[in-house]
Amino acid sequence: MENKSHAFMAGLFTLALLAAVAASVYWFNRDNRVSLPYDLVAHTNVTGLNPESAVRYRGLAVGKVESIKFDPRMPGQILIRILVNEGTPMTRSTFATLSYQGVTGLAFVQLDDDGHDRTLLPSSEKHVAQLRLRPSFVDELQRRGNNLVHQLEEATSSVNAMLSPDNRQAMLDSINSVKTAAQSVNRVAQQLEPATAQLPDTLRELTGTLAGAHRLTNQLTDPQGPLVRNLDSVGRAADQAASSLAAFQGTMETFEGALQQEALPRLNTLSDDLRFTTQAVGQAAETINRNPRALLFGTSPPPPGPGEAGFSWPGGGHQ
Repeated sequence: MENKSHAFMAGLFTLALLAAVAASVYWFNRDNRVSLPYDLVAHTNVTGLNPESAVRYRGLAVGKVESIKFDPRMPGQILIRILVNEGTPMTRSTFATLSYQGVTGLAFVQLDDDGHDRTLLPSSEKHVAQLRLRPSFVDELQRRGNNLVHQLEEATSSVNAMLSPDNRQAMLDSINSVKTAAQSVNRVAQQLEPATAQLPDTLRELTGTLAGAHRLTNQLTDPQGPLVRNLDSVGRAADQAASSLAAFQGTMETFEGALQQEALPRLNTLSDDLRFTTQAVGQAAETINRNPRALLFGTSPPPPGPGEAGFSWPGGGHQ
């Protein structure tokens, strides 16, 4: 009986010890933090996401996934209930995406904030706030995969067309042309080497020429220089010539006035005398032509007219 009592007490102590260990483990592993529920509305695949998956806010663990289910009010829409620790800055601009852990394929919820609305987003068991689950990079890649494949096919076709035999030959010809042009440039450079070697002397001569031109320019623009003095002399001579021309014009005007007032009337009188003399000479020449004796004996007087002494009527006696 005593052995049975000791065995009973030992068994009872063992059970009590096991119960105490279990209670301690439960106590230390119990999460005493307050969590707030949020629903993530997903229209994309949630492959790799499971209940108890981690929820992180910019890399920090802030909660876990509680459940994943279809939305009974919207066919094809998925509701993901997450529990987020109280104090996490959940605002109206907070959004969620799916991220993956390495190569395991396990997903977790990544929360982030674009900052356009810093108003806090309240949530409770009675009124659960909803967040939109944005497509991840993998989802975007899958959605655009067909376009990418089509563009890749077009790019491959373009490359194949560009690398056709004719185009390859054209590229080889272009490369050969470039090579020939490079050789021509090299020959030209070799031909220019003598001229290049003479460039320093040419530059020195040009520098001397420019210096001489600069000195000449300074002399030409010097107010006391010979050019300015000569120009002043020319200007004074031009002024004197202008004065002389003005005096000559005045003299000519005086001469013209005297010519009009004195010489022209006398010239007119001389012209009249010459006309009368010319008429008399003409009459004398006509008389000598009719009667040459008149040159020696003079002209006979004309016959007397009626009423004059010695007049007689033709065919009759004296009246």
